[in-house]
Amino acid sequence: MEYSANYIVRAEIWLFITTLVYFLMNGAQIFETAVIVPKWTASPPESFQLLGGKYGLNLKTFWIVVHSIHELTFVLALIFCWKIIPVRNWVLLLFVLHMAVRAWTLLYFAPNIIAFQSIANGSVPEADLLAKANLWRTLNYVRVSLFILISCCFIPLCMWIINIKVR
Repeated sequence: MEYSANYIVRAEIWLFITTLVYFLMNGAQIFETAVIVPKWTASPPESFQLLGGKYGLNLKTFWIVVHSIHELTFVLALIFCWKIIPVRNWVLLLFVLHMAVRAWTLLYFAPNIIAFQSIANGSVPEADLLAKANLWRTLNYVRVSLFILISCCFIPLCMWIINIKVR
């Protein structure tokens, strides 16, 4: 199928932007996973103090903004790639996979870190707190790896769009 040059350029731009934003988000996730998470999961409830109090880390606003920007660019990439059926299908699949990991984040990771923050701010610690923090940390490795894997799948799509333009 033939596509106009303008259509291909717009598809290429939005696919590139969402890929770039995804990799920037991955960088923040890797930093948090490598530097911050090991500190607050080290020895709960004492190590939870990194999350609590007036000066404790609260990355909620950061992650809401970053994910919102990324998901907006993701939707725009899908819209601008819609007529390029093979690319559209892959972007749609990656969007579904991404949203599945986001749902996991909202159903498991967010409520648990909120519970850990409340313990840091004085609520009564639960039993097996170290095991719960270790499980959160381990599952976070899986989650971040899935996000990285999904984002890496954009590279061949970007190459595919570039190849369409070259023809």
